[in-house]
Amino acid sequence: MAQEIEIEFKNLLSEKEYYKLYTHLSFETVDRIEQTNYYFETEDLKLRNKGAALRVRQKNDTWTVTLKEPHPDGLLETHDQLSKETADLWINDQISDAPNVDNQLNKLGISTSDLRYIGFLTTHRKEREYKDTLIVLDHSFYYDESDYELELEASSKQQGEKVFDELLSTYHIPKRQTENKIKRFYQAKLKSE
Repeated sequence: MAQEIEIEFKNLLSEKEYYKLYTHLSFETVDRIEQTNYYFETEDLKLRNKGAALRVRQKNDTWTVTLKEPHPDGLLETHDQLSKETADLWINDQISDAPNVDNQLNKLGISTSDLRYIGFLTTHRKEREYKDTLIVLDHSFYYDESDYELELEASSKQQGEKVFDELLSTYHIPKRQTENKIKRFYQAKLKSE
């Protein structure tokens, strides 16, 4: 099955902090990636109530549906690749052709027929290797909001936490409680309604 444990650390940044990291860590030499997350949920928020999230991500010419669930070491991610045509059907609430994700949703007691498309978030992303981790600078846009974020992905929680804390300390960036993108998206959605 197409699954992985994602171990990542996140911190929202001010625009000034974002550009400080951008410059000091030479992100200008890295190509920008544009990706759009299309989010799905049930009317009664079953995914959210289980701490899970479901998205279809468009990145370049690829479309991937990902279910994220809580896991003791981070997040359990389950993936399926979709064609553009199938992704378009998903966005029009005609959900099909995702056997790995379907299997996990069934374990959560959630039927794909209950899922609805709820909106999208677009991110301009820069990534680079840093001390055996991957650091990511994101500038995301959703509803009338935009934000800046630092993410760090690591192969172990201990190593990731060490590098993340050193990075924040070196650049004098306060550690902030940072919700994931879908939670920030939901907050903006509620404000817009």
